[in-house]
Formats: sequence, C-alpha cells, structure tokens
Amino acid sequence: MSLRATARIAAAADGSLPVLESDGPLALRRTRAPGPYTRVTVVGAMSAPLGGDRLLLETEVRDGARLLVDSAAATVALPGADGTLATYDLALTVGRGAELRWLPEQLVSAAGSELRMRTTVELAADARLVLREEQILGRHGERPGTLTTRLTVRRDGRPLLDQELAYGPGTSEGWDGPAVLGGHRATGQLLVVDPDFATEGGKQGKAPEARLLGEYAVLVPLAGPAALVSAVAPDALALRRALDEGLELLAPR
Repeated sequence: MSLRATARIAAAADGSLPVLESDGPLALRRTRAPGPYTRVTVVGAMSAPLGGDRLLLETEVRDGARLLVDSAAATVALPGADGTLATYDLALTVGRGAELRWLPEQLVSAAGSELRMRTTVELAADARLVLREEQILGRHGERPGTLTTRLTVRRDGRPLLDQELAYGPGTSEGWDGPAVLGGHRATGQLLVVDPDFATEGGKQGKAPEARLLGEYAVLVPLAGPAALVSAVAPDALALRRALDEGLELLAPR
C-alpha cells in the first residue's frame, strides 16, 4: 500500500528548531552538531520510497540560522506491489545571512524500482549552500531501477542551476554509454553557493577555477557565486572520496 508523508524542519538563528515534524518514514531527530551548526538527522522509520509513495521534506533555514541536515543511512528506492512511480521531493529555503549544509547518505536505486526525485532550493542573495547528491544504481550484483532526479536552484529569485538526470530502464538510450556514465554505477554532485565567490565592484572573488579531481570528478565554476563538482565512480566509496575532495576545496568546516 502506497503512502503520502510530509515532514518539516525550520531552523532559527538562535539554534532552536521551531518546527521539527516527522511523518511516515521520514523521522527527524536533532543530533549533536559540529561547530556552529544546528543539526538534524533523517532516520528511516520504515522502508521507503516504495512504488506509489509520495514523500515531501520541507526545510526552512530562517535568517541568520546555520543548519546541517544529514541522514543515518542510505535511502533505498524499492519497487512497490503495483509497479507504479514513487516521488520524493525536497523543498529547501535559505534566508538572509543563513547557511544550509545538506549532506545525506546515498540514494540507492534498486532493481525494479521507479523513482522521481526533485530538489528545489530558494536562496536569499547572501545565503550559503552546500548540497551533496549521490546515486548508487543498483545494489551489489543487480541492475539499477529507473531514477530521474532534478535539481533546481534559484538565488535572489533568479535561476542559478536547473539540471535533470535520468538513469535506468525506460529512460533515453545512452545513459550508460561513454558520454554519460561509461559503465559506472555510482554518480553524484556537490553544489556550493557562496557569496564570497562573486566578483563585485571590480573586486575579484575567490571562485575556484575549473579542474579535475582525481580520476572520477570535475569541478567547474557556475555563472553566479557557485561551483559544481560532478562525479562518476565504480562504487560508493570512490564516489564519496571524490566529492569529499571537492568539499574540502570549496567549503571546509
């Protein structure tokens, strides 16, 4: 039986969590945080998303707040009894002078599953964002499910990044070819938005230059005060190492 669940987080500048509402499989727990951040860990209370599920996680980082969101384990997309599509939406809002570090564990697309995941981010002009996405296409020794992900980021009301990726059976041909995954089964990206990257009033910002990161990843500056690390890798460990290298370069704690 499919389910609908909406969980909500709101973080304030004083370190409090005025809203922390769990629902269904999305169990939210306040956990000990490193440094100046308020930390929330997403704990899977049941297997999800299954085919037919509709999940939504809303997060508001209010003006001046600093929030770290992670997860206790990987999220595994599984097929439902009726073979229908599951959806998992993230709606993230980061206010003036606020910072969000969104660092969940991997999303695993199990054989036979079909998941559409959409992340929408609204940033104030001086907000900071660190967002990591990792997808593992199939569990060990199995084919991947069908996975479509879309990341849309707006800064000060203007588009910063809008990217859609699709993998697995039923998607366009070539997703596993040399121009996309090249046979790899782990892929991901790290997006960092930092006002200090901007060039303003003739003053050069600290935006990084494009470069390769090891064997599996590339770092590119975006049009705006942001940089994106994109990676493919043979497994989850190699993927995490590549993205961690980018994180250390772009947004060390």
